[in-house]
Amino acid sequence: MQRIMLRGKIHRATVTQCDLAYEGSCAIDEDLIEAAGMTVFERIELYNVNNGERFATYIIPGKRGSGEISLNGAAARRAHLGDLLIICTYGLMDDEEIKTFKPKVVLVDEKNKITGLK
Repeated sequence: MQRIMLRGKIHRATVTQCDLAYEGSCAIDEDLIEAAGMTVFERIELYNVNNGERFATYIIPGKRGSGEISLNGAAARRAHLGDLLIICTYGLMDDEEIKTFKPKVVLVDEKNKITGLK
């Protein structure tokens, strides 16, 4: 049997930009993408701590070291500048993989700089 398990998480990232005119996606600072074990064009689930919205889109690269978390297209309607997001990726794993797998959890400050890894 396979189960859908958390693979990576960026915890309480601050929205730095919302752009309705862009065709879609979420731009994330490349440092954060790598630290969370995520990849460009991967599907992400986003949970808005401020308003309870839950939505999905995909990752595009943001400028490395910038702290960028930019919601684009329809996703820009789900949050405001300064809102806090939990950004997650999931993957299928069998029971043997689950025994040893540990998701990558990235903790950030108010400027989306990494403060810790779990």
